[in-house]
Amino acid sequence: MSDVIAVDGQASGSGLSQTERVVDTFIAPSKTFTDILRDSSWWLPYLIGAIIGCVFAFAVLNKIGLPALVESTIHQSKGLEDQVTQATPEVAAQIRARIGTNFKFFLYASPLLGIIIGVICAAVLLGTANFVFGGKAKFKQMLAVWFYGVLPLTLFYLLVIVSVYAGLAGDSFNINNALGTNIGYYMAGGDSPRWLVALLSAVDIFAIWSACLLTIGVSIVAGIRRSSAAIVVFGWWFLFAMLKVVGAAVTG
Repeated sequence: MSDVIAVDGQASGSGLSQTERVVDTFIAPSKTFTDILRDSSWWLPYLIGAIIGCVFAFAVLNKIGLPALVESTIHQSKGLEDQVTQATPEVAAQIRARIGTNFKFFLYASPLLGIIIGVICAAVLLGTANFVFGGKAKFKQMLAVWFYGVLPLTLFYLLVIVSVYAGLAGDSFNINNALGTNIGYYMAGGDSPRWLVALLSAVDIFAIWSACLLTIGVSIVAGIRRSSAAIVVFGWWFLFAMLKVVGAAVTG
């Protein structure tokens, strides 16, 4: 990525419409993120994500089914699998019911969770860019960068929805890694260590795409070099991936 200093100051002119911003995120991202300097609204990408999140929840609960989702979750964790296997039928049923309740809550609460995650991630990116690299972004600008930057994930979930309605088998569905857009997807369920599967699953096409967009956005709104913005975004992405790897190693 270029080390050229990002746009300084405010964007001029009438600017882009909200729809143009969404389109330009995929074909000319610098235009979208530069326009955030003029108008830091983020409602449209959030709304798109919230709607697709609700459709995704409906699709997996009705086409895959809650029992299949629960069994898949149990199978992915050796510790949880051992716990269910060693438990009495009554206790095992309670464990499955608890997992199922959690599933329904997190799936249908995705619009609210999306706001919470967005606020936290925007604050982390803002703090790192401003205080570590001398950026000058404002919180609402960084929040807009986040929601536009993760728009590729909406494409991912759209593809999952299409796959589910196209007949994706419920017993092979892994809600944590639902599409073959990373190497870990093809290693899951085999003899490979779970930590290795988690590591390779983190290197996902859509995750990297979003990270690249966020790098551009952070660079522009914070007014820092593209290389510094890459350290901010990919540094946190790497840390998050390592936490998942450690979690997979601990749970077996």
